[in-house]
Amino acid sequence: MQRAYLDNAATTPVRNEVIKVMVNALKYSFGNPSSTQHSYGRAARSIIEESRIRIAKNIKSSPYEIIFTSGGTEANNIILRSAVIDLKVQYILTSPLEHHSVLQTVLDLCCKYKVFVEFVKVKDRGVIDLNHLEILLKKNHSKKILVSLMYANNEIGNLLEIDKVGTLCKENNAYFHSDTIQIIGNFPINMNQLPFDFATASAHKFYGPKGIGFIFIREKLIKKIKSLITGGNQEYGIRSGTENVYGIIGLSEALHLSYCNFMNHIEKIKNLKYYCISELKKIIPNIIFNGLSDSFDQSIPTILNFFYPKKDHLLYFHLDLMGIAISKGSSCSSRTLKKVSHVIQSISNKYLLKNMTPIRISFGIFNEKKDIDLLIEAFNKIKNIEKKNFLLKKGKK
Repeated sequence: MQRAYLDNAATTPVRNEVIKVMVNALKYSFGNPSSTQHSYGRAARSIIEESRIRIAKNIKSSPYEIIFTSGGTEANNIILRSAVIDLKVQYILTSPLEHHSVLQTVLDLCCKYKVFVEFVKVKDRGVIDLNHLEILLKKNHSKKILVSLMYANNEIGNLLEIDKVGTLCKENNAYFHSDTIQIIGNFPINMNQLPFDFATASAHKFYGPKGIGFIFIREKLIKKIKSLITGGNQEYGIRSGTENVYGIIGLSEALHLSYCNFMNHIEKIKNLKYYCISELKKIIPNIIFNGLSDSFDQSIPTILNFFYPKKDHLLYFHLDLMGIAISKGSSCSSRTLKKVSHVIQSISNKYLLKNMTPIRISFGIFNEKKDIDLLIEAFNKIKNIEKKNFLLKKGKK
């Protein structure tokens, strides 16, 4: 059976080149990178620091601004918790559309440290209301503030107006953290020109291994951040624990390869998205796209989110049986079949939530036009089955 993997926003296939460098590191670079008194440890340490330099070069930052973590969830946790504990942040501004690693962490901080949390309003189609953000910043300008807003939404693909947010943060002396996990490795990024104080990345979103990611921390803030996990002085004292050497070299290789042929990859994915939108409109004439995911200027090319015009909790499994891998939204919140993601709930009305099924398609560099054709063919089969079932029920009546 032919299969089509269209859930790249959840995780991407690992490149063969990445697997090769990781296997090599596992075989020949097994030393503890903190054991620098001998050559085995120094070789492992060299891999980490060379990877750090390479990553910094790709995102246009200083190597000292890169801190390795186990992935995006830990990275977001470290930033938010350190902002409160070490930077004495009293007030956090975020949105209801953020990833759970942000939302659940800020609520935990609110309970444990009496930090005040407010949510920026969301306008139609999931657009962050920057006027409301400005009002909230000015209202609390005397406090230490952290703004945490996602650069590209992981479910609906909306792009944040980061320059405007950065200007507002600077004018109101607020720190700016952005979850850039769907961006780094998939979209152009230059940390020297961006207004972030903190940003996060995860290797498995750009064809690298799971279990490894990094934080970008602006150099002026690094010395102010202390480790949340004690017992070592790794990662400039910010993240204790023996480093994941083979994961780090895999991340570095994946990021490097992502940016090597970047414009061609983006063009290919844009074409796939355009083709998918046009084909979906043919079989679902009144299709409703969620957020700005059908906009080529205001969303990332990799994500397309829409409502299928029937409530069917088993739709994802029916598609899977036909060889199509898609999702209803964030994989981190897909434990239950019937629960619609918090993002879709925040931007949709009750009628849509009650009568339709949200679908997220996410494209990657290994997808081809034939994958979209398989998807459309599967939807056509499902529609025909639904039609037959409807006629059977009508006949029985």
